[in-house]
Amino acid sequence: MSERLVFLKLGGSLITVKDQPRTPRLDVLERLAAEIAEARCQDPHLRLLLGHGSGSFGHVPASLYKTRQGVTTEKGWQGFVEVWREAAELNHLVMTAFKNAGLPALVFPASAAVTARAGKVESWNLEPLGSGLSNGLIPVIYGDTVFDLSLGGTILSTEELFSYLAPRLKPTQLLFAGLEPAVWADYPTNTTPLSEITPSSFPQISAGLRGSAATDVTGGMLGKVRQILSIQQELPNLQAAIFSGEAHGNVRQALLGDSLGTLVYA
Repeated sequence: MSERLVFLKLGGSLITVKDQPRTPRLDVLERLAAEIAEARCQDPHLRLLLGHGSGSFGHVPASLYKTRQGVTTEKGWQGFVEVWREAAELNHLVMTAFKNAGLPALVFPASAAVTARAGKVESWNLEPLGSGLSNGLIPVIYGDTVFDLSLGGTILSTEELFSYLAPRLKPTQLLFAGLEPAVWADYPTNTTPLSEITPSSFPQISAGLRGSAATDVTGGMLGKVRQILSIQQELPNLQAAIFSGEAHGNVRQALLGDSLGTLVYA
């Protein structure tokens, strides 16, 4: 079995109660960590880079202070710190669950390493992260505040961080585990799941891909799909899947190669 590098994101709607501020789903976190550990045991050649959303932690103050649009005032910088603190607090809970599952996970917060310009990564020293991967560790990233050369400060989502990392680390697969079983063509009615999305089908279905049922400053499902297709422009052989992590065993199965949810192809 050849070595694979998989980028896996645990969505904020999956690991928190997204419409209740600062409410983690600790039992779900523990189960997901156990599934990841099981997948690594079954496939010793699997390498992982994990990301997670901020859910009902970071998105709430981010919406209040409009941090993503830029930071220039004293109040804005106070909000910048508050968003950072909330995102870091949820990450601490995630890392605790990983530790309890025996995962060799190490966090690489964007706030400490990334400089942005106009809401995109300008520079990021990837040597420490790459060394972690090379030595069998699991780097963990998450949506975070970063300093921005033109906006002062902003927020970069996990998908945006993946976009920078993917052409440099060349993963074989992108996996996005959320609450829903697939991408819905008719959100929020949710009667028509999409089996696949391609660049040719995206313009026709994009009107049905709304944001999020709860506060989400980084674009919800529409932003996620758009970001995935952008990544695939540089890596056309890269496959992506958006699926439910709520169903027991799905994350483990996806990591071991099963096709779940909506597949996104270049």
